[in-house]
Amino acid sequence: MRLARPILSVARPLVSAARPLASVASGAKYVLSIDQGTTSTRAVLFDQWGQSKLKEQMEFKQHYPQPGWVEHDPKEIMDTVVKCCQGVLSKASCSSADIAAIGITNQRETTVAWDRETGEPLHKALVWLDLRTAETVKTLSADGANKDRFRDMTGLPVSTYFSGVKMAWMLANVPKVKAAVEAGACVFGTIESWIIYNLTGGKDGGVCVTDVTNASRYMLMDIRKQAWDEATCKAVGVPISSLPKIVSNSEVHGQVKGFGILDGITISGSVGDQQAALLGQGCLEVGSSKNTYGTGCFMLLNTGHEPKPSVSGLLTTVGYQLGPSEPVTFALEGSVACAGRTVQWLRDNLGMVKDAADTEALAGSVEHSGGVTLVPAFSGLFAPHWRDDARAVLVGMSLFTRKEHIVRATLESVAFSTVDIMEAMQKDTGKELGLMYVDGGMTMNSLLMQIQTDLLGINVLRAKMPEATVFGSALAAGLAVGFYQNVTDVKEFLAKAGGHEKFQPKLSAELRAAELARWNDAVRRTLDLAQHAKH
Repeated sequence: MRLARPILSVARPLVSAARPLASVASGAKYVLSIDQGTTSTRAVLFDQWGQSKLKEQMEFKQHYPQPGWVEHDPKEIMDTVVKCCQGVLSKASCSSADIAAIGITNQRETTVAWDRETGEPLHKALVWLDLRTAETVKTLSADGANKDRFRDMTGLPVSTYFSGVKMAWMLANVPKVKAAVEAGACVFGTIESWIIYNLTGGKDGGVCVTDVTNASRYMLMDIRKQAWDEATCKAVGVPISSLPKIVSNSEVHGQVKGFGILDGITISGSVGDQQAALLGQGCLEVGSSKNTYGTGCFMLLNTGHEPKPSVSGLLTTVGYQLGPSEPVTFALEGSVACAGRTVQWLRDNLGMVKDAADTEALAGSVEHSGGVTLVPAFSGLFAPHWRDDARAVLVGMSLFTRKEHIVRATLESVAFSTVDIMEAMQKDTGKELGLMYVDGGMTMNSLLMQIQTDLLGINVLRAKMPEATVFGSALAAGLAVGFYQNVTDVKEFLAKAGGHEKFQPKLSAELRAAELARWNDAVRRTLDLAQHAKH
C-alpha cells in the first residue's frame, strides 16, 4: 500500500458568498450548539470567533433488550438536551437574549417513532448500531443478492445501519406504530427531528423537519433531488406521509417554546454529526477529508456538487447544504460501527480499565500486541465490507498474553479499520490521500494517533479544537442568522484555536504490510459468526 502522493487537486471552497440572512438578535454573545451523541448529550457555547467557551454534558442509559439490539429512551434524550442547555446558560449567567441561535448535531440513523397528536414516543428509539432488522434486510436484499438495489437512488446499500429499515421493522412489529401510521398520526424521524419537534412546541405546533444530511441516511431519499423517493419508500414499506419535511442545514426552523430560560431562542442549524465535523474541520474543498473517532469511526471526503457513486463499499452521502437556495455539497463516507464503543466494552463488560483514558498508558506499556488481533464486529462489519453476519473476534492469544496486549489490540483495531476505509476511498477516487485530519474524543489518545499514522503511512493532523463536530452545527446555525458571516471563516477559527498537531509515520513499509496482513486474516475469521449467536 502506497499513500504518499498529495491528495486530490484542491479547488476553491464549495460555498456561495451571497445568501439571505435572518436578523441576528441585537447584543447576542453566543451560539448554543447541542451535540446529541450515542452515549451522551452536550451543550456548548461558541463565541463570535468560533471558540468554545463553556459546556455541559450528561450521559444517558443504553438499553440492550436482546443480543445485538440497542435502544435509547427518546424522553430521556430530551431530558438530557434540556438540562444541558439550561445548565450551560446558567454557568455563563446568560439569558435567551444572549443566544443568537441554536444549532443541533446528532447521532445519525437512530430512529424515533412518535404520535404527532400526543407528542409521545411510540417505542424506544432504535439506535444506528441495532441489528434486529437483519431479517428485514435479508428480505429487501433477496438474502444479500440485491444489496445495492437502492444504491443508485439513495447512495446507500441495504443495511441494518439505516433508518428506513428500522421504520419498516417498527411497522411490522410494534402494534402502536402500525395503528398510528394507519390513523395518519405517526411521525418517523432521526434524533434531530425529535429534538426540533419537542423544542418548538411538541404536540402544540412542533415543527416536523429533518435536515438533508440526516435525511440522506434514511435510505429513502433521492440523493440527487433531496426529496423522498416514492418508489423506494413503497418498496421499503414506509409511507411518505409519516416522514418529516427535508430542509437545508442552515435555515430558521422555529423558536423554542415551553422550556423556560430557552424560550424564544431561534433554532437555525441542524447537521448530522459526521457532516458537522466535515464543516467544523473546514473541509470545504473537493478532495479534503476528515476522520472522526467517537462511538464509531467515520471518514468523509468532500466530492463536490455531484454525488459520486462508490464501487468499493463506501456510502454516497450529502456533505452539507448551507441554506435552502444553496447548492448541495456531497461526500463519500466510510463508517466503522465500533471505535470508542469497543473501549467502553473493555471497561464496562470486561473490567479491564476503569476509565477510557487509562488505555493509553496500559497499551503503551507493551511494545506490541503480542500477536493479538481484535476485530470489533460487535454489530457486524460496516464499510467497506457490509457484512451483517460478522461478529467480533479476538485471536492470536497465548499464555504470554496480558490485558495490556488486549488493550493495545483494541486501539489497533480502530486504526486498522480506518486503513480499510482509506484504501476504499483511494479505489473510488483514483487518488492517493496525502494526509488525514482527525477529531473526536479518541484522538486525545496520542498513542492511538501514532499507531494510526504508522498503519496509514501518511501524516495525521489532530485538531487542537476538540469540538469540531459540535462547532459544525454552531457554524450552520450562526450563518443562518448572521452571527457568522462566511463559512470560510472556519479556517481562521481553527487557526485561532491552535491549528493542528502533526503525527508522522515511523513504521517501515515491510512491517506495515505484515501488520495489515495480520488484520486481514482476522477480519476473514469474523464472517458468518452471527449464525452461532445465542438468543
